[in-house]
Amino acid sequence: MDQRVLVERAGEGDHDAFAELVRGIVARLDAAARLILRDPELARDAVQETLVHAWRDLPGLRDPDRFDAWIHRITVRSCLTILRRRRRRVLEVELSETMDFPVIDEGSFVVERDEVERVLRRLEPGMRAVVVAHYFLGQPLPEVAAALGIPLGTAKSRLHRSLHAMRIELMAGATTDALELGRRSLA
Repeated sequence: MDQRVLVERAGEGDHDAFAELVRGIVARLDAAARLILRDPELARDAVQETLVHAWRDLPGLRDPDRFDAWIHRITVRSCLTILRRRRRRVLEVELSETMDFPVIDEGSFVVERDEVERVLRRLEPGMRAVVVAHYFLGQPLPEVAAALGIPLGTAKSRLHRSLHAMRIELMAGATTDALELGRRSLA
């Protein structure tokens, strides 16, 4: 069935249409929430909050064709709300197997995924949210800015600073790995 029809039916209170609508995207929402929150339990909470908000607010959605972008915005906001509530808690990153990364070489994929996890972990939550929403959810920067409730210029600035910080961290990790390899070969 067409997504637009499902959105319209769900907006009129059809529980089955809503279930069908979110069935295809819940794994993606969970993956994005895990990247932002770095905790699988908190990610599940964020997705649950997202679905509750989406069900409650769906009748007010003006353009049914924008459902995906709309629910991604709700997910990012739910994640940031949870982070605000739990500022002092130490969290861990866990990427799930549901991530859709192009895989050429399994070994290099695992290494690259670990490196991305490592550098994402070091970003401040607001900066991490911009990276995840833009690159992992595929949202254009104007939508990311709207989802986070920040000006477009701020979203661009955060993305630029995040990517710069990630590059530095990746280069530092590569240099450290090369130095360690050199030390091992001399021993």
